[in-house]
Amino acid sequence: MKLVSEVGVGTVAAGVAKARADHITISGYDGGTGASPLTSIKHAGSPWEMGLAETHQTLVLNKLRSRVALQVDGGLRTGRDVVIGAMLGADEFGFATAPLIAAGCVMMRKCHLNTCPTGVATQDPVLRKRFKGQPEHVINFFFNIAEEVRELLAELGFRKLDDIVGQSDLLEKEAMVAHWKARGLDFSRVFYKPEAPREAIYHTELQKHPIDDILDRRLIEQAKPALESKLPVTIEMPIRNVDRSTGAMLSGEVAKRYRHKGLKDGTISVKLTGTAGQSFGAFLARGVTFDLVGDGNDYVGKGLSGGRLIIRPAEDARIVPEESIIVGNTVLYGATEGECYIRGVAGERFAVRNSGAAAVVEGVGDHGCEYMTGGVVVVLGKTGRNFAAGMSGGVAYVLDEEGDFADRCNMAMVELEPVPEEDEMLERLHHHGGDIDHKGRVDVSGDMTSHDEERLYQLIANHLHYTGSARAKAILDNWADYRPKFRKIMPVEYRRALQEMERLRMNVAAE
Repeated sequence: MKLVSEVGVGTVAAGVAKARADHITISGYDGGTGASPLTSIKHAGSPWEMGLAETHQTLVLNKLRSRVALQVDGGLRTGRDVVIGAMLGADEFGFATAPLIAAGCVMMRKCHLNTCPTGVATQDPVLRKRFKGQPEHVINFFFNIAEEVRELLAELGFRKLDDIVGQSDLLEKEAMVAHWKARGLDFSRVFYKPEAPREAIYHTELQKHPIDDILDRRLIEQAKPALESKLPVTIEMPIRNVDRSTGAMLSGEVAKRYRHKGLKDGTISVKLTGTAGQSFGAFLARGVTFDLVGDGNDYVGKGLSGGRLIIRPAEDARIVPEESIIVGNTVLYGATEGECYIRGVAGERFAVRNSGAAAVVEGVGDHGCEYMTGGVVVVLGKTGRNFAAGMSGGVAYVLDEEGDFADRCNMAMVELEPVPEEDEMLERLHHHGGDIDHKGRVDVSGDMTSHDEERLYQLIANHLHYTGSARAKAILDNWADYRPKFRKIMPVEYRRALQEMERLRMNVAAE
């Protein structure tokens, strides 16, 4: 947990430690990247010394200090900074700007403009050729920091850095307090050294995390045939809102054995009933399907990595799904691959930073598809304001029955257009008796500028298949009426990049 150095940060750190954080970083106002606004660099937070001292003292007084590793950063430059940080209570020390300069940065403050003259922070191939940094430059910098720390420890008469952690009485105070710049300031709270408790006043033990009997352990046990022999398994069990990040450890076991390739689609099928806690289906791996009959909390499908998520209300639920919230905020945050079908409405920031997953939902709150960079999102209902803010990739389809979606869409980086009718698709529909096979996975990595109608129809058909959505059925049954009401949201630069890639591909094929 990273906390800004400010008044009261010690109280926050104590709560974080009680919540079983393993690592706490106190970040001072100094330092900062070249892409940071000057207002953030100059006016965000306090000196790291003040926040670090308060945090260490609060943790010691509450007998929590030995349970967490306490790090400090924010403009550290020298071995002397490290020793002072240790005396004020830090176990670890974060360096960023100084080693960056050692690698060649000249602080031009153009990191966000893609015009870094030394080639450090740019994707421009011409500028990148100017980069002269070597790993040895950074290695030498840290060797010199370590050597200075050793020299200062030797002067003080100590052999290990742990021996001076929290020993604020070793700091020289009189010269600083007597300085004319410090006149009228009271530093007693910074130098205060609480009475040492029985526990150590530096990091000596691991937090005790109560995860021995969580839901994922039971899922892993029942999924052993799939994990060890790739045999299909079906698991059914209840879930409660205290079951957080369900699926993350199971996906970790899949990744340990089969890496990102995962398992064959549907190898591990899990049907859950109840209310899922936060981060349900986080990082769900390929080959794992979670079918939740109930509802979910915030961060459903966070980091989705190839798995399939299905969330739908119970058949006897006394709600109208397309008008009812069924999952919370920030669904599919940072998802990279996979599918998600939600029969109901999602909260705010749906698919924020989605970079590859395909999703169908029946309504979203404010800021839908924010910072999205890839994948496909279909919204079969209303959206909140500021849809597509910062959306630089991927494509979204929104059912705009009222004709006012343009007023709620952020048009800074995207364009709206209708979904064109495709004669070939209609022929295939007629050939298949009015239904495209919707049991296969949807390829969202292909050309996003063509075959819109087929992709949209396929995703809605998948949604009907997996969730039994009445909304999806009504749309498919009256496709000719509903298709013109969909709006395609396409990032302008993303379209240009795709067209350029296609042009290059055609040129190569022609040669």
